[in-house]
Formats: sequence, structure tokens, C-alpha cells
Amino acid sequence: MLLVLAKHVFIMHSVLHFDWETSFTDAFISTLILTISIWGIILLIKAYPTTAAITLYALFVALFISAVTVLTQCFVIKWWIDTPAHRYYVDWITDTLPVRFLIIWIFCTWVATVSAFRKNLAALDSRFQQQADASVLLKEAELFKLRQQLQPHFLYNSLNSISALIMIAPDKAQDMVGKLSDFLRSSVRRESDDTIAIAEELKYIQSYLAIESVRFGDRLCIDFKHDYTDDATIPPFLLQPILENAIKFGLYGNTGNVHINIHISLQGGMLVLSIANPYDPDMQPPRGTGFGLTGIQRRLYLLYARSDLLETHHDGKQFTTILKIPQQHVQSNID
Repeated sequence: MLLVLAKHVFIMHSVLHFDWETSFTDAFISTLILTISIWGIILLIKAYPTTAAITLYALFVALFISAVTVLTQCFVIKWWIDTPAHRYYVDWITDTLPVRFLIIWIFCTWVATVSAFRKNLAALDSRFQQQADASVLLKEAELFKLRQQLQPHFLYNSLNSISALIMIAPDKAQDMVGKLSDFLRSSVRRESDDTIAIAEELKYIQSYLAIESVRFGDRLCIDFKHDYTDDATIPPFLLQPILENAIKFGLYGNTGNVHINIHISLQGGMLVLSIANPYDPDMQPPRGTGFGLTGIQRRLYLLYARSDLLETHHDGKQFTTILKIPQQHVQSNID
């Protein structure tokens, strides 16, 4: 407003040739009243309860405040300097009233529409933020649900095995109960983690395989090959259901030893896990819910917004599942 005051004084004195006292008085009173009017416009726009028809409301406010501002300016200025010596100036104020109104109305309309636009923008930002928060909560809830659904399949099988072992091999049943307890305890500790080190995930997998080895004995052979750095990460609970699938389909209808090959490597910005198990399309267990791989696919999409991170293929003798996990630290180093 200081700039407006200075320009007003300059125009009054240098362009219209009024004396300094009159120029400053007119400029000071006009600027002060205009400042109060603008403050009132902003408050009225903010107080408007909704954003519906706010532009029309802003234009009406600008028109009303402009008229009040001009009339107030003229009344105060005339009251302040209405003397015989300033009779020409007082008449000039009356004659230029329409011009003053037009200038002030344009300025007030600009302020009102900008304020209305900002209110609309703030409302949109708030709405988008609410939608984003709701989306994040929904995503977290779905991820939690998916994680919770992965465990029961394995838990039911383990409890059934323990029930069968109690009568024929109590020592193995007791051993399996202890291993299952340790396994579930480590599951709870990892529940809140979005990603963990691949070494920690493999330690968890070893606990899982220790339980499976009690169920299947020497028939189950797992071959690990890996080529990755210590900072490679993976979301928890992804590898176990794939292995559970591989064991289920590899052992069904097979009386001999079953080899499952697991190869883990870093390729560019991806941690690639390949799990291969024997596959005979004529000797397969009854189809279950199909949740395992479907749940993993959904989790990967929620975490990385990509649908190409899980692949499966078979050649009639071997079924291979390929899991790709983007590595943020590798991408950051590349950037």
C-alpha cells in the first residue's frame, strides 16, 4: 500500500497540479480507506461457507465494497479539508466520483476474484489431501489384509502335520511345535516393516524350511544360489508363499526326492528371484483358492504400481516363478 500511496501523491501533485498538502491528504485518506476495504473483502470471502457460486459472490462483494469505499472517501476528504481555499478541489472530488468508483471497483474486483480463487484452490487441495490420505489408508489396510491371508495356509498345513505326528512320532511333533513357535514369533516382529534386508528374509525362509523338512524329511532338497549385495531389500512375506506353492506342486504325486532351485541375483536396479520346481501337468493337486500368487501380484502392484514384477512359466517338466523387486538404493546411485 505504500507504493499505492506514493503513486497517488505523485499523480495528484505532478499530473493534476494540486499542492503537496492536498495531494498527501487525498492520497493518505483514500489509501487508508481502500486498505480497510480490501481487508474487509478478504474476510468476507473467507467467511463464505462454501465454494459454490463463490465467483458470483466475490463480484457482488467487490461491487458493494467499491461503492461504500468511494462514498466514504469522498465524505471523509470533504469533511477534512472543506474550506473556501479548497473549494475547487472539493468540486473536483464530486466531478470525478464516477472515475474513482471505476478504478476502485476494478481493483476490488481483482482482489475479490483472487481471494475466491485461492479459497477454491485451498478447498480442492484439502479435498485431494483427504482423498490421498484415504487412498493411503486403504492401501495399507489392503496390504495388511494380504499379509494376514498368507500365513493361515501354511499354519493349517503345519498344525495338520503336527496332529498326525503326535501319534506316530511325538519327538518330531514336539520339534515341529518349537520350530513353528519360533517362526511365528519372527513373523510378528516383521509385521510392520515395508521392506527388509534379503539376508533377513532368507533367515526367515530357513525357519520355514526347517518346519517343512520335519513334514517331508529328506525328500525335500532346496538348492540356493545367490549373487547380491548386503543392501538388497525385499518386502517381507513374499518368498514364503512362492516356496509353499513350489513344494506343494513339486511333491504332489512324486514319491522320490524333489529338488527346488532358488536363484537370487541383482540385475540392474532389480533383485531377481527365480524359484524352479518339478512340474507334471498330469500329476497335480486339486486346485485351491489360487490366492498365493494372486496375493503376491496384488501386493507388488500396491507397493510399486507395476504389474510386471511376477512371472510364471513352465515347459512341461519344470515350473518357474520369477519375482522382481525394484531396489531403491540402486536407482538412487544411478540417478
